[in-house]
Amino acid sequence: MKIAILGSFCGDNLKSIYEYFKDKSVDIVCISDVENSDILEVAKNLSIEWKYLPYEQNFQYFSSHDFDLVALSDYRRQIQDDVLKLGKFVNLHPSLLPSFKGPDAINRAFFSGVKVSGVTVHWVSEDLDSGKIIAQYPILIGNLTHFDEFEKDIHGLENLLYPIVIDKVLKDEVFDFSDLINHNSCGNCGDCNSCK
Repeated sequence: MKIAILGSFCGDNLKSIYEYFKDKSVDIVCISDVENSDILEVAKNLSIEWKYLPYEQNFQYFSSHDFDLVALSDYRRQIQDDVLKLGKFVNLHPSLLPSFKGPDAINRAFFSGVKVSGVTVHWVSEDLDSGKIIAQYPILIGNLTHFDEFEKDIHGLENLLYPIVIDKVLKDEVFDFSDLINHNSCGNCGDCNSCK
């Protein structure tokens, strides 16, 4: 199996995906449309194959490279329709879609006053954050929860959830809540027994 992690900025999800799959038969390639991005630095530090790929070259690259799955991670551009036809593309979004689509979802969710938010993994479609939902997991926001705590919880959940869902998609299996609760591979969330 071969997967591409396509990102623009942060590399935290790449670390958790790498940790999850490092003992499995899955090759990871990190691709970024930002030349000096954090995600490419993380890839270099982890000795993951990496590539700087300008947005305009997506079709040329993905039409000549075979991936079982392309997983978006903090990718800030909309994938072109002709590129989406070349493979399977999934995205991680820090809200319970269809609520708070688009950028800055963590801030918008928290300051709107909602009491439940979370993380969604969905198929990438031509419309922003509108593809069919693969998996979601909630986070409760208490009256005394500070924004920093909520943001940390969202990122911890992302790091835990995304690798498991990617694994399920690669195996053509359906994600279930129990898959997250009973995980035995560390997502670097900081909260599970593996992290302590």
